[in-house]
Amino acid sequence: MDAFFDDDIDFKGMQKGLSPRNSMHMKRKLTHAITGLSMASLYQLMPKKIFCSIFGGCSIGLLAVEVLRYRKGFKWINRVYFKVFGGVLRKHEMDGKFTGTFYYFAGVTATALLFPPPAAVLGIAQLAIADPTASFFGRKTKDVYWSRIEGGFGGIGRNKGVLGFLGGAASCWPLNFALLNKATFVTQVPTVGTMAWVSAAIGMAGALADLAVPTPTLSIPKGTKWCGIKIPQFHVDDNFFVPVFSGYAAMKILEGAGIEGLKLSRYMIF
Repeated sequence: MDAFFDDDIDFKGMQKGLSPRNSMHMKRKLTHAITGLSMASLYQLMPKKIFCSIFGGCSIGLLAVEVLRYRKGFKWINRVYFKVFGGVLRKHEMDGKFTGTFYYFAGVTATALLFPPPAAVLGIAQLAIADPTASFFGRKTKDVYWSRIEGGFGGIGRNKGVLGFLGGAASCWPLNFALLNKATFVTQVPTVGTMAWVSAAIGMAGALADLAVPTPTLSIPKGTKWCGIKIPQFHVDDNFFVPVFSGYAAMKILEGAGIEGLKLSRYMIF
């Protein structure tokens, strides 16, 4: 038991069994999608205040864990991470960087706090679908030269691809349309055509948000200090940016389409 809590951890050894950032990593993508859809479903089943309190608390707790797990006396936390989440962790997440879990919870919480429930749920749904599918199609078409953005536009979209973006947007459309199709409307029910283009526009917003985050991500350099205090390696993470941007876009797109009084089904697409 004492050995488990020992600070002498072989981080390099742990990394050998983990996938690099540029791998397909289907288990991680599936976990990502299921988690996002589960969170969106939970938001539909409980009051906004309770949801935000629970997930806000989880975000704070995860931040504390991420900061502590590289500190002396707390490095044993990495053993727990590796044993429990080893199948979905990536190498850089055992090399000083935060895992995507903190950003995921923080992004979902921020989206729920900032936007009306329908837009927030749609934003979280884009996180669940656009992120993993855009990555999937991007990896599958990585050899299609004209699709690659390479250096990006001022860093935006670096090492990503147009076909990945289109694949992510297309993958979001069926879920978005199903959500709107099962929703109730206080005012006039929109036409099928309106729901179709609104669904597509929201999906494109989600995929665009994912495209905008460069690979590798921009992060605070390791060892950076401010007023003598070492700053954690925070980075621009799509798990935070995608739901917030998508939630905002969904709100504006719904307003632009004249869709008011929208109430999504309590059970999402059922």
